[in-house]
Amino acid sequence: MLASRTLLSKQTLAVLSRQPACFVHHGDYGNWGNTNIAVVFSGCGWWDGTDVHEGVYTMYHLSRNGARFQMFAPNQQQMHVMDHMRKQPGSGENRNMMMEAARFSHGQGMTQMQDLSKLDVNSFDAVIFPGGHGVTKNLCSFVKDGKDFKLHNDVERVLKEFHRSRKPIGLASMAPMLACRVLPSIEVTMGYEKDENTRWGNWPNTNMVQAVKSMGARHNVREPYISFDKSLYASYVDEKNKVVSTPTFMWETEYHYHYIFDGIGNMVKHVMRMSTK
Repeated sequence: MLASRTLLSKQTLAVLSRQPACFVHHGDYGNWGNTNIAVVFSGCGWWDGTDVHEGVYTMYHLSRNGARFQMFAPNQQQMHVMDHMRKQPGSGENRNMMMEAARFSHGQGMTQMQDLSKLDVNSFDAVIFPGGHGVTKNLCSFVKDGKDFKLHNDVERVLKEFHRSRKPIGLASMAPMLACRVLPSIEVTMGYEKDENTRWGNWPNTNMVQAVKSMGARHNVREPYISFDKSLYASYVDEKNKVVSTPTFMWETEYHYHYIFDGIGNMVKHVMRMSTK
């Protein structure tokens, strides 16, 4: 009997050793699967929804850090459909945000795109909003109403509920605008406050930074990357309010996408850290 148990134990260890890393992965902030994060999308595509890179980088870093996540988007029509080649609205086409955002999803069950109206704060440890112009067109009315913009009802509900529950909120590129509208005392970053052209890129959307400041939030200038000596960070952490923000594609760059990747990774790690407290 003892010999049989020993053989079984060896066989079990041999099987486990051949399993994909995800089955035995330990993230930086806990064992795999112990943290559940909601990710909110606004469509699919930089000019009329969630930026593809920001959405994918967010999910990658959540997975790498041992989190489970579920994707949400409003089940409503988006403001308009953009021709991403010409960077102008298409003619007469309507698309649903949730159906467009489903392009990010794989498989069934938890990995399917869900209706934002069904997001229950009690089922999640944190929420993250990747960026893209869908933030200013679909999740709020900034493009139409400027500094007097209003939030989508479920976006406002989700932000207030997570903040009230002392659960972390992660925000990329334009998404800090959403939180600043309903949580005016928070501190965030959207990168630079002036459009300072550099040989690597520029900052064309600083009018949104001014809108954030006009709402009473404190804006902190940050680079879109983490410096080699760690003196510059690609995110800002408001520890008091548990809000983490990163500039990402507020910085318009043609090929330094690895900085965007690192910035979102830094934001995700801080969200994970605070979700375990």
